[in-house]
Amino acid sequence: MSIRNAVIPVAGLGTRLLPATKSQPKEMLPVGKKPIVQYIVEELSLCGMDRFLFVTGRGKSSIEDHFDIDADLIRSLRESGKEDLLSELEFERLGANFFYTRQHQQRGLGDAISYAENFSGTEPFVVALGDSIIGRHEPSRIVERLIEAFEKSGAICAIAVEEVPLDQVSMYGIVKPASDAEVFEVLDLIEKPARSEAPSNWAIAGRYVFSPALFDAIRRTGVDHRGEIQLTNAIRLLLAEGGKVVAVRLPSHEKRYDIGNFESYFETFVEFALTDPVYGEKLRQYARGLLGENS
Repeated sequence: MSIRNAVIPVAGLGTRLLPATKSQPKEMLPVGKKPIVQYIVEELSLCGMDRFLFVTGRGKSSIEDHFDIDADLIRSLRESGKEDLLSELEFERLGANFFYTRQHQQRGLGDAISYAENFSGTEPFVVALGDSIIGRHEPSRIVERLIEAFEKSGAICAIAVEEVPLDQVSMYGIVKPASDAEVFEVLDLIEKPARSEAPSNWAIAGRYVFSPALFDAIRRTGVDHRGEIQLTNAIRLLLAEGGKVVAVRLPSHEKRYDIGNFESYFETFVEFALTDPVYGEKLRQYARGLLGENS
Protein backbone atom coordinates (compact mmCIF):
# COMPACT_ATOMS: atom_id res chain seq x y z
CA MET A 1 0.00 0.00 0.00
CA SER A 2 1.24 3.50 -0.83
CA ILE A 3 -0.29 5.15 2.27
CA ARG A 4 1.50 4.49 5.54
CA ASN A 5 0.36 7.31 7.86
CA ALA A 6 -2.57 6.77 10.21
CA VAL A 7 -4.17 9.27 12.59
CA ILE A 8 -6.11 7.98 15.60
CA PRO A 9 -8.08 10.66 17.49
CA VAL A 10 -8.35 9.69 21.16
CA ALA A 11 -8.79 13.05 22.90
CA GLY A 12 -12.47 12.70 23.84
CA LEU A 13 -13.43 12.71 27.52
CA GLY A 14 -15.65 9.62 27.33
CA THR A 15 -18.24 11.18 29.63
CA ARG A 16 -20.95 8.68 28.64
CA LEU A 17 -18.81 5.95 30.18
CA LEU A 18 -18.26 7.57 33.58
CA PRO A 19 -17.17 6.57 36.19
CA ALA A 20 -15.09 3.96 34.28
CA THR A 21 -13.40 6.73 32.29
CA LYS A 22 -12.66 9.10 35.17
CA SER A 23 -9.05 7.92 35.55
CA GLN A 24 -8.44 5.98 32.34
CA PRO A 25 -9.09 6.69 28.66
CA LYS A 26 -12.20 5.24 27.08
CA GLU A 27 -9.94 3.81 24.36
CA MET A 28 -8.06 1.75 26.98
CA LEU A 29 -11.15 -0.02 28.31
CA PRO A 30 -10.79 -3.77 27.73
CA VAL A 31 -12.89 -5.63 25.20
CA GLY A 32 -12.20 -9.30 25.80
CA LYS A 33 -8.44 -9.59 26.34
CA LYS A 34 -7.32 -6.31 24.75
CA PRO A 35 -7.94 -2.60 25.16
CA ILE A 36 -10.06 -1.05 22.43
CA VAL A 37 -7.22 0.92 20.86
CA GLN A 38 -5.02 -2.17 20.43
CA TYR A 39 -7.59 -3.72 18.08
CA ILE A 40 -7.45 -0.56 15.97
CA VAL A 41 -3.65 -0.42 15.77
CA GLU A 42 -3.46 -4.12 14.83
CA GLU A 43 -6.10 -3.62 12.14
CA LEU A 44 -4.26 -0.68 10.59
CA SER A 45 -0.89 -2.41 10.85
CA LEU A 46 -2.28 -5.37 8.91
CA CYS A 47 -3.36 -2.93 6.19
CA GLY A 48 0.14 -1.49 5.80
CA MET A 49 0.19 1.42 8.22
CA ASP A 50 3.51 1.81 10.05
CA ARG A 51 3.37 5.41 11.28
CA PHE A 52 0.70 6.25 13.86
CA LEU A 53 -0.22 9.61 15.32
CA PHE A 54 -2.44 9.58 18.40
CA VAL A 55 -4.21 12.90 18.97
CA THR A 56 -4.60 12.72 22.72
CA GLY A 57 -5.70 14.88 25.62
CA ARG A 58 -5.10 15.22 29.33
CA GLY A 59 -5.17 11.88 31.18
CA LYS A 60 -4.35 9.76 28.11
CA SER A 61 -0.74 8.83 28.91
CA SER A 62 -1.63 5.17 29.46
CA ILE A 63 -2.10 4.84 25.68
CA GLU A 64 1.52 5.86 25.20
CA ASP A 65 2.61 3.45 27.93
CA HIS A 66 0.67 0.59 26.34
CA PHE A 67 2.49 0.79 23.02
CA ASP A 68 5.92 1.30 24.58
CA ILE A 69 8.19 -1.73 25.06
CA ASP A 70 8.18 -2.61 28.76
CA ALA A 71 11.61 -4.13 29.36
CA ASP A 72 10.98 -4.55 33.10
CA LEU A 73 7.81 -6.54 32.48
CA ILE A 74 9.56 -8.75 29.93
CA ARG A 75 12.42 -9.43 32.32
CA SER A 76 10.01 -10.18 35.17
CA LEU A 77 8.09 -12.70 33.05
CA ARG A 78 11.28 -14.48 32.06
CA GLU A 79 12.70 -14.57 35.58
CA SER A 80 9.45 -15.89 37.05
CA GLY A 81 9.07 -18.69 34.49
CA LYS A 82 6.14 -17.07 32.71
CA GLU A 83 7.73 -16.84 29.29
CA ASP A 84 4.57 -18.26 27.70
CA LEU A 85 2.93 -14.88 28.43
CA LEU A 86 5.43 -13.05 26.25
CA SER A 87 3.28 -13.89 23.23
CA GLU A 88 0.64 -11.55 24.68
CA LEU A 89 3.07 -8.66 24.17
CA GLU A 90 3.76 -9.30 20.49
CA PHE A 91 1.85 -6.14 19.57
CA GLU A 92 4.81 -4.18 20.99
CA ARG A 93 6.85 -5.41 18.01
CA LEU A 94 4.63 -4.42 15.12
CA GLY A 95 7.51 -2.53 13.54
CA ALA A 96 5.54 0.70 13.79
CA ASN A 97 6.49 4.20 14.85
CA PHE A 98 4.17 5.93 17.30
CA PHE A 99 3.77 9.68 17.71
CA TYR A 100 1.63 11.64 20.15
CA THR A 101 0.25 15.17 20.24
CA ARG A 102 -2.39 16.82 22.41
CA GLN A 103 -5.57 18.54 21.37
CA HIS A 104 -5.49 21.53 23.70
CA GLN A 105 -9.26 22.09 23.82
CA GLN A 106 -12.24 19.87 23.12
CA ARG A 107 -13.22 21.48 19.81
CA GLY A 108 -14.52 18.49 17.88
CA LEU A 109 -13.21 15.77 15.58
CA GLY A 110 -12.31 18.13 12.75
CA ASP A 111 -10.12 20.19 15.07
CA ALA A 112 -8.46 17.04 16.46
CA ILE A 113 -7.49 15.87 12.97
CA SER A 114 -6.04 19.29 12.15
CA TYR A 115 -3.23 18.49 14.60
CA ALA A 116 -1.97 15.87 12.12
CA GLU A 117 -0.97 18.36 9.43
CA ASN A 118 2.72 18.45 10.34
CA PHE A 119 2.70 14.66 10.76
CA SER A 120 1.28 13.75 7.34
CA GLY A 121 2.61 16.72 5.40
CA THR A 122 1.71 16.52 1.72
CA GLU A 123 0.85 12.80 1.81
CA PRO A 124 -2.62 11.19 1.99
CA PHE A 125 -3.42 9.61 5.33
CA VAL A 126 -5.85 7.28 7.08
CA VAL A 127 -8.07 8.29 10.00
CA ALA A 128 -9.45 5.63 12.34
CA LEU A 129 -11.65 6.64 15.25
CA GLY A 130 -10.26 5.41 18.54
CA ASP A 131 -13.53 4.07 19.92
CA SER A 132 -14.63 1.90 16.98
CA ILE A 133 -13.54 -1.71 16.47
CA ILE A 134 -14.27 -3.24 13.06
CA GLY A 135 -14.36 -7.03 12.86
CA ARG A 136 -14.33 -9.34 15.82
CA HIS A 137 -11.46 -11.80 16.27
CA GLU A 138 -10.01 -11.20 12.80
CA PRO A 139 -8.87 -7.67 11.90
CA SER A 140 -10.81 -5.87 9.18
CA ARG A 141 -9.39 -5.16 5.74
CA ILE A 142 -11.70 -2.20 5.09
CA VAL A 143 -8.80 0.28 5.10
CA GLU A 144 -7.14 -1.59 2.23
CA ARG A 145 -10.38 -1.26 0.23
CA LEU A 146 -10.63 2.42 1.13
CA ILE A 147 -7.09 3.10 -0.08
CA GLU A 148 -7.75 1.21 -3.30
CA ALA A 149 -10.95 3.19 -3.94
CA PHE A 150 -9.23 6.46 -3.05
CA GLU A 151 -6.38 5.87 -5.48
CA LYS A 152 -8.42 4.43 -8.36
CA SER A 153 -11.09 7.12 -8.29
CA GLY A 154 -8.83 10.13 -7.81
CA ALA A 155 -10.98 11.09 -4.85
CA ILE A 156 -10.13 13.68 -2.25
CA CYS A 157 -11.69 11.50 0.45
CA ALA A 158 -12.83 7.88 0.87
CA ILE A 159 -15.21 6.89 3.67
CA ALA A 160 -16.24 3.53 5.10
CA VAL A 161 -20.01 3.28 5.53
CA GLU A 162 -22.43 0.84 7.12
CA GLU A 163 -26.18 0.44 6.86
CA VAL A 164 -28.03 1.38 10.06
CA PRO A 165 -31.73 1.27 11.02
CA LEU A 166 -33.62 4.41 10.01
CA ASP A 167 -34.50 5.16 13.63
CA GLN A 168 -30.76 5.46 14.40
CA VAL A 169 -29.65 7.87 11.65
CA SER A 170 -29.69 10.79 14.08
CA MET A 171 -26.73 9.19 15.88
CA TYR A 172 -24.33 9.25 12.90
CA GLY A 173 -22.97 11.18 9.97
CA ILE A 174 -25.11 10.04 7.01
CA VAL A 175 -24.10 10.05 3.33
CA LYS A 176 -26.20 10.56 0.20
CA PRO A 177 -25.15 7.86 -2.29
CA ALA A 178 -25.03 8.32 -6.05
CA SER A 179 -25.73 4.61 -6.63
CA ASP A 180 -26.27 1.32 -4.85
CA ALA A 181 -22.84 -0.07 -5.80
CA GLU A 182 -20.40 -1.50 -3.26
CA VAL A 183 -18.17 1.51 -3.91
CA PHE A 184 -20.18 4.64 -4.72
CA GLU A 185 -19.71 8.36 -5.12
CA VAL A 186 -21.04 10.52 -2.28
CA LEU A 187 -23.30 13.40 -3.33
CA ASP A 188 -23.72 14.91 0.13
CA LEU A 189 -23.39 14.08 3.81
CA ILE A 190 -25.07 15.38 6.94
CA GLU A 191 -24.02 15.14 10.57
CA LYS A 192 -26.68 13.46 12.77
CA PRO A 193 -29.76 14.37 10.72
CA ALA A 194 -33.32 13.90 11.86
CA ARG A 195 -34.91 10.82 10.32
CA SER A 196 -37.03 12.99 8.02
CA GLU A 197 -33.92 14.82 6.76
CA ALA A 198 -31.61 11.82 6.31
CA PRO A 199 -30.60 11.28 2.65
CA SER A 200 -30.13 7.52 3.29
CA ASN A 201 -29.40 5.11 6.11
CA TRP A 202 -25.72 4.73 5.16
CA ALA A 203 -23.71 5.86 8.19
CA ILE A 204 -20.05 6.84 8.34
CA ALA A 205 -18.25 3.92 9.99
CA GLY A 206 -15.21 5.49 11.61
CA ARG A 207 -12.58 4.85 8.89
CA TYR A 208 -11.44 7.40 6.30
CA VAL A 209 -8.70 8.15 3.78
CA PHE A 210 -7.97 11.83 3.13
CA SER A 211 -6.01 14.01 0.78
CA PRO A 212 -4.00 16.67 2.65
CA ALA A 213 -6.46 19.17 1.15
CA LEU A 214 -8.60 18.33 4.19
CA PHE A 215 -6.47 20.53 6.45
CA ASP A 216 -7.28 23.72 4.53
CA ALA A 217 -10.95 22.75 4.51
CA ILE A 218 -10.89 22.33 8.30
CA ARG A 219 -9.37 25.80 8.69
CA ARG A 220 -12.24 27.22 6.64
CA THR A 221 -14.97 25.27 8.42
CA GLY A 222 -16.83 27.21 11.08
CA VAL A 223 -17.71 25.89 14.51
CA ASP A 224 -21.15 24.49 15.20
CA HIS A 225 -23.57 25.50 17.96
CA ARG A 226 -21.44 23.61 20.50
CA GLY A 227 -18.26 25.39 19.48
CA GLU A 228 -16.89 22.31 17.67
CA ILE A 229 -15.48 21.83 14.17
CA GLN A 230 -17.28 18.87 12.65
CA LEU A 231 -15.26 16.66 10.30
CA THR A 232 -18.44 16.01 8.30
CA ASN A 233 -18.78 19.73 7.58
CA ALA A 234 -15.17 19.94 6.36
CA ILE A 235 -15.78 17.03 3.98
CA ARG A 236 -18.97 18.72 2.83
CA LEU A 237 -16.96 21.85 2.01
CA LEU A 238 -14.60 19.76 -0.14
CA LEU A 239 -17.63 18.35 -1.96
CA ALA A 240 -19.12 21.80 -2.54
CA GLU A 241 -15.86 22.92 -4.11
CA GLY A 242 -15.85 20.07 -6.61
CA GLY A 243 -13.84 17.46 -4.72
CA LYS A 244 -14.76 13.83 -5.29
CA VAL A 245 -15.75 11.76 -2.26
CA VAL A 246 -16.30 8.00 -2.48
CA ALA A 247 -17.75 5.55 0.02
CA VAL A 248 -16.99 1.86 0.52
CA ARG A 249 -19.55 -0.39 2.17
CA LEU A 250 -18.49 -2.49 5.12
CA PRO A 251 -18.96 -6.17 4.25
CA SER A 252 -21.52 -7.97 6.39
CA HIS A 253 -18.86 -10.06 8.18
CA GLU A 254 -16.94 -6.96 9.28
CA LYS A 255 -19.30 -5.56 11.87
CA ARG A 256 -18.45 -2.25 13.49
CA TYR A 257 -18.51 -1.99 17.28
CA ASP A 258 -18.98 1.64 18.31
CA ILE A 259 -18.08 1.83 21.99
CA GLY A 260 -19.69 5.14 22.87
CA ASN A 261 -21.92 4.27 25.83
CA PHE A 262 -22.37 1.51 28.39
CA GLU A 263 -25.00 -0.37 26.40
CA SER A 264 -22.76 -0.71 23.35
CA TYR A 265 -19.70 -1.37 25.50
CA PHE A 266 -21.40 -4.17 27.45
CA GLU A 267 -22.78 -5.74 24.26
CA THR A 268 -19.37 -5.61 22.59
CA PHE A 269 -17.54 -7.06 25.58
CA VAL A 270 -20.05 -9.90 25.94
CA GLU A 271 -19.91 -10.76 22.22
CA PHE A 272 -16.11 -10.81 22.15
CA ALA A 273 -15.90 -12.81 25.37
CA LEU A 274 -18.51 -15.40 24.37
CA THR A 275 -16.79 -15.99 21.04
CA ASP A 276 -13.23 -16.01 22.38
CA PRO A 277 -11.42 -19.01 20.81
CA VAL A 278 -9.88 -20.03 24.16
CA TYR A 279 -12.34 -19.00 26.86
CA GLY A 280 -15.59 -18.66 24.92
CA GLU A 281 -16.99 -22.19 25.32
CA LYS A 282 -16.63 -22.26 29.10
CA LEU A 283 -18.08 -18.79 29.35
CA ARG A 284 -21.05 -19.77 27.19
CA GLN A 285 -21.69 -22.73 29.50
CA TYR A 286 -21.55 -20.42 32.49
CA ALA A 287 -23.89 -17.93 30.84
CA ARG A 288 -26.41 -20.66 29.97
CA GLY A 289 -26.42 -21.78 33.59
CA LEU A 290 -26.75 -18.24 34.86
CA LEU A 291 -29.64 -17.47 32.55
CA GLY A 292 -31.30 -20.74 33.44
CA GLU A 293 -31.19 -19.91 37.12
CA ASN A 294 -32.84 -16.55 36.50
CA SER A 295 -35.47 -17.69 34.03
